[in-house]
Amino acid sequence: MELFLKSLTLPGLTIPGNLLLAPLAGYSDAAFRSICTQWGSNLCYTEMVSAQGIIRNNAKTLELLRRADNETLFAVQIFASDPQSAASAVRMLGVHRPDLFDLNCGCSVPKVLKSGCGAALLREPERIRTILRAMGGETDRPITVKLRSGWDQNSINFLQTAEAAQRGGAAMLCLHPRTRTQGFSGQAQMSHLITLKSYSAVPVIGSGDLFTPEATRSMFRASGCDGVMFARGALGNPFIFRATWELLSGKRQSPPPTPKERLETALQQLRLTVTFKGEQRGCKDMRKHFCFYSKGIPGAAELRAQAVRAESVEDYQNLVERFL
Repeated sequence: MELFLKSLTLPGLTIPGNLLLAPLAGYSDAAFRSICTQWGSNLCYTEMVSAQGIIRNNAKTLELLRRADNETLFAVQIFASDPQSAASAVRMLGVHRPDLFDLNCGCSVPKVLKSGCGAALLREPERIRTILRAMGGETDRPITVKLRSGWDQNSINFLQTAEAAQRGGAAMLCLHPRTRTQGFSGQAQMSHLITLKSYSAVPVIGSGDLFTPEATRSMFRASGCDGVMFARGALGNPFIFRATWELLSGKRQSPPPTPKERLETALQQLRLTVTFKGEQRGCKDMRKHFCFYSKGIPGAAELRAQAVRAESVEDYQNLVERFL
């Protein structure tokens, strides 16, 4: 039998498995990470956190650092444009006791790019190296990096950025094999992941277009990557972690979650969200998640239309009860 599941060994840290949740801005909060952990994610990254926000003790930034009760490992992703702010942020984050840090070199949101962060760093591999080296000077925890293939189709430079990241001390690389200009359009370029894996001296995690366990198996087979990182494929579908583990381990496949199980999991996440954020804000934040959970359920269009107006836990519960 093909062996794809394994632990990931980084300097000073062993991640017990190789099915990970990506840092998803606006989505991978403590409640969602808790649900994904429950369903089998071996490590969940926080939403990307601004280094400048940390330095300034910004309340909204610090809120992103809340940790779920069942997170045995805590991975924090930061975005920064210069070594000094990145180093200061890592030093200040020590009180939160992260098990590892990640540097975002892939976000293509305009306001992030304008500040010289995220995918803007892809145009300056040497800056990636200096930022990582500065981060490493403030912690003994491993540091990972999330990359894209390049800025655009005319500047595919993932080997250069990966090499710079490793010189800066990166303990693991994650590649989403699309360019910054592609965003999430088109197809992820598996050939880029294959090439990176053949050159990298550290573990390589693959990401992009992982919406089914079968797609995940195909990525493992084609690239030989050391692990995978689910992003959009996990939204409303934390069940993908268990389903993928079962497929890759040769276990008997559990039946897909029923509409009732999906919506009950959504309510469970809602209650966790409210615990962290309060009812008013938690219910508002949950609307987008709820739409993902109900996607593909026959007859759920009206449910989604009503969910975007739900303002209390009782509203959501009544919606689900009436639908079921």
